[in-house]
This record gives sequence, structure tokens and C-alpha cells, in this order.
Amino acid sequence: MADQPLTPRGAATYQRILDTATQEFAEHGIAGARIERIVAAARTNKAQLYAYFGNKERLFDAIFHASLERITNVVPIDAADLADWAVRLYDEYLLRPDLIRLATWARLERRPAGHLVVEHEHYDDRKLRAISEAQAAGRVRPGDPFDVLALVIGMSMAWSPVSNVYAATADEPPELHEQRRTLLRETVRRAVAAE
Repeated sequence: MADQPLTPRGAATYQRILDTATQEFAEHGIAGARIERIVAAARTNKAQLYAYFGNKERLFDAIFHASLERITNVVPIDAADLADWAVRLYDEYLLRPDLIRLATWARLERRPAGHLVVEHEHYDDRKLRAISEAQAAGRVRPGDPFDVLALVIGMSMAWSPVSNVYAATADEPPELHEQRRTLLRETVRRAVAAE
């Protein structure tokens, strides 16, 4: 982004670019996203977009890292109740399916193996520390905290927009979501319980 503070008008344009690009990247991925569609929908021009972000890849990075921060901040981990955390993740995927799609595009187009992001410590350290402390207190089963984290996140994504079985939407009946939440909560609770 430009080093100078944004004017109110510039801030509005910047936010329109982010909002529009989030949808564009979520729908089409990095390779399929088109700057022309983004600037048209954001009511701006390429020069402005490039002044803020530099290029398409850096625009994706800004959006993707903001989505990771959002998940971390909106759905903070509670290692004392990983089952509830999984359910809150499920609910966030219903509210913002674009966020999970961005992560999937990053996996497909950027990092097909290993950690999803290079700076994974920034996003994982607090979670891993919380799980490790819960393990030490005898509340979570022993094992590699990262594997426990991956298992709980994987279970929370069972009905996400990238499910290989069924992608849920917020438009489905509330009682159906409640059934899934109950199943997810109980399954995660059993999977991570200390023996």
C-alpha cells in the first residue's frame, strides 16, 4: 500500500478494491482473477490499484493475510474447549465462505504441500501454545499439538465450501445447522479428550 495516509476518498476506494478483489479471487483463484473486472466493479482504475498494491499477487496476499487475521481474531482458539472452537469455525465458514475459498486457492496455486503460509508461526504459535498447555493440564490428549490443531480444523471444515462431500450454506434450515453443530461438537470432544 502507498506509504502516505489515505484521504477519506482514497480509503473508500482502497476498501472497494479489497472487497471486490476478495470476491474475484474467491471465485476465480489467483490465475483466473482479472484486474479489469476488479477495477470495473470497484469503480477505480488499474493505476490506482497498482499504486496501492503493486501487482495482482500482492493484492491477493493482502486479502489472503487479512482473511487469516480475521479468522484468528473473530474465532480465537479456546484450547479448554476445542469442540466449541470447531463449531465457531463452522459458523464462520457459513458467514464468510469466501475466506475458506481463498485458503483453498492459496493451497492449490501457491503451496501445494507443507504449511499453507510461509509465516505460519505468526498464525499458529498462539494456537499451538494453547493446545500444548491444555495437554500439560490433562485436558487434551497427548500428541503433537500441530496434529491436534490440524485435526480439529479439518473436522470443522467437513461441510465447508471446499468439502469433497457436501458444501453447506447459510441458507439451509437452522435445525440442520444445529444438528451438524451437535455432531461436530461431540465428535471433536471425543477425538481430543485426554484418555
